[in-house]
Amino acid sequence: MTSTSVHDVVKDDFLAVDRVIRDELSSNVPLVEKIGDYIISSGGKRLRPLLTLLAARSLGYSGERHHRLAALIEFMHTSTLLHDDVVDESTLRRGRPTANTQWSNASCVLVGDFLYSRSFEMMVKVGSMRIMEVLSHATCVIAEGEVMQLTNVRNPRVTETQYMDVIHGKTAMLFEAASHSGAILAEASPEAEEALREYGCQLGLAFQLIDDLLDYEGDAETMGKNVGDDLAEGKPTLPLIQAMAVGTEAQAKVIRQAIRQGGLDQLSEVMTIIQETQALSYTRNKAIACARQAQAQLHHLPSGPCRQALHDLAELAISRRT
Repeated sequence: MTSTSVHDVVKDDFLAVDRVIRDELSSNVPLVEKIGDYIISSGGKRLRPLLTLLAARSLGYSGERHHRLAALIEFMHTSTLLHDDVVDESTLRRGRPTANTQWSNASCVLVGDFLYSRSFEMMVKVGSMRIMEVLSHATCVIAEGEVMQLTNVRNPRVTETQYMDVIHGKTAMLFEAASHSGAILAEASPEAEEALREYGCQLGLAFQLIDDLLDYEGDAETMGKNVGDDLAEGKPTLPLIQAMAVGTEAQAKVIRQAIRQGGLDQLSEVMTIIQETQALSYTRNKAIACARQAQAQLHHLPSGPCRQALHDLAELAISRRT
């Protein structure tokens, strides 16, 4: 199954979500709408709202509140992208200049704040205190993950456990909240609710592991972002952590120095070491293990096209090139 066919399972729902997004982007301040529209229309896969729709539909939900829930999940994600690109000083996302290169950093941070605030207004309209509890908690964990990542920058002593904590916070938590809140909306049994929560968590981990792998394996034209961005920012991701763990002392020294310095002066040498130590294979295998854990949760759900789409989505997460 392709990404398009996974989305087609809830095609009509997605059209409704798009309408909600456009309606809720409205603002009396033109710049808010302009920046919000720029990043929301930038070609993302909208995996997080897809998770919400599939989770709810897989359990037989037949109302319309999942449209607003999926849209607010996308707003939460978009706000983090605006903030991340400012913090990381990124210049390219999804093949286009980042919003902060088109407008000011200050404008993008404030529009990110607007989208976060609007998402909480939308939560109230969804009308579930449990969903609000899950999503409010998620925003705190996401912020903590971003702060942990920031404190780890240019620190070559970061362990694999610490790295996994970071990617759970900054990426997997919103995947988890998306599927979990969809299950709550559908009034899932405790077993199905927990299964969908864990599914989202493991899917998010797999997604981020592949993302970090592609930073050293992909190419800028395919990925829509610059190769080596993580190294340039001094981020100790799993390919680097594993290469230092199993490589020679000389190889580990090169990577430690590259992380401390940041930049791309040693990118070629670092990529050679990563290949020689098979650190990319290690990272991919860890992502595959997470995807399999996600898929194992699906036996708690009724069989049908939505459950199959969730299974296929985990496959797509680990086979993607962008």
